[in-house]
Amino acid sequence: MTRRITRTLLVLTSVLLVLAVVPLAVSLTARERVAFRDSQRAATRVIAAAAEEHLSDHRPPGALRGELAAAARAGDCAAVYDASGRLVARTSCGAAVGEEARELVTGVLAGHEPEGPENEGRLLTAEPAGEVHRPAGAVVLARSATPYHARVAAIWGWAAVITAAGLGASVLLSVRLARWVSRPLSALDTTARKLGEGALDERADVGGGPPEVRWLAATFNTMAARTEALLHGHRAVIADVSHQLRTPLTALRLRLDVLAAGAQGGTAAELAAAQEEVARLSRLVDGLLAVARAEQATPRPAAVRVGEVVAERVAAWAPVAEERGVRLAARAGPDVCAALGHGHLEQILDNLIANAVEAVAAGGSVTVGHRPEPGVVRVSVTDDGPGMPDELKAVAFRRFGHPRARGTGLGLAIVHRLVTANGGTARLRDTPGGGLTVVLDLPRWS
Repeated sequence: MTRRITRTLLVLTSVLLVLAVVPLAVSLTARERVAFRDSQRAATRVIAAAAEEHLSDHRPPGALRGELAAAARAGDCAAVYDASGRLVARTSCGAAVGEEARELVTGVLAGHEPEGPENEGRLLTAEPAGEVHRPAGAVVLARSATPYHARVAAIWGWAAVITAAGLGASVLLSVRLARWVSRPLSALDTTARKLGEGALDERADVGGGPPEVRWLAATFNTMAARTEALLHGHRAVIADVSHQLRTPLTALRLRLDVLAAGAQGGTAAELAAAQEEVARLSRLVDGLLAVARAEQATPRPAAVRVGEVVAERVAAWAPVAEERGVRLAARAGPDVCAALGHGHLEQILDNLIANAVEAVAAGGSVTVGHRPEPGVVRVSVTDDGPGMPDELKAVAFRRFGHPRARGTGLGLAIVHRLVTANGGTARLRDTPGGGLTVVLDLPRWS
């Protein structure tokens, strides 16, 4: 943002400076040329007045020589011609004689008012001595253009200085403006990221930046406060439900155990069925609470070595799989890290391995593998069990989405909530040759 604002203001300032400074410099240059020409013509007319007295009134040339001497002291070159174009007098400098000077004299004697060109760094001008239409002669004055060029160079130099100063001020102003706008936005982005990582008490600073950014920060703080209140409320409800349900279920199970210890015949069978239902209800409550916790998960990503976790969970579940006659193995893969919340990958794999081991018949196999993909780590749990129809795959990640599940039907729902909370994706596909494969794309740690 800082660069975009700086570039935009710099372009706008450059355009404004060009539109303002360049025409001003051109105008001042033209005025300087007019002033220089007027001054030169005035000096030429003074000499022409003295030349008229000498040529028309036949007065002594003393006054004319004095004016020519004054012109020479001023650094000018002057020459006086009579009505026939003959050179009458001149300064020691010869810049006022020559072909160009004679052309000017011819034009003046013909009644024109020509303006001479610049010749070897000098500007020529000619004035009639006497009346314009019947002059008694003509005067040509050559003046060095160096002072004129110096003043023009100064004009454009100051124009360049003003432009550079304006551009510099524009850069400083744009950088200050960009930082004034971008700093609170960057701080707001940092706060939002921390809030998303689980720091629910994070709040944005509402004291800096433009009013619109301060309003945005205030709105964000209101949203964050409400989110924190909702999450704390949900967590409190989960804690209360966990306590209020587990305690009576535990007490009921203990009473049934006591009754079953002395029961005989049909009563013992009924009590055993009641115990099984209580155990099933306990598992269901635990599963619902696990789903609720997964839905409220606000993970703080950390680097998790996927290969180590896979090997650890496969080793932990190996006795269970062996007891059921299922081959459980981990497919070796490269050492790669995923960005996940603490303990989430273990919980995900526990649910997936438990489901796979339960679904596969004795003699079947379950394989857990991982490999890096662009931007993600792909983890797969593959079994050769009965598989799952397409209509069940579409709803498998919902709560109780698999009505024929042997367990609570909440394992895949927990997996889906944890994976998506960490920014990953989960999908089901058929295993070649029969069975089901769960594919997880987890964000890669960079």
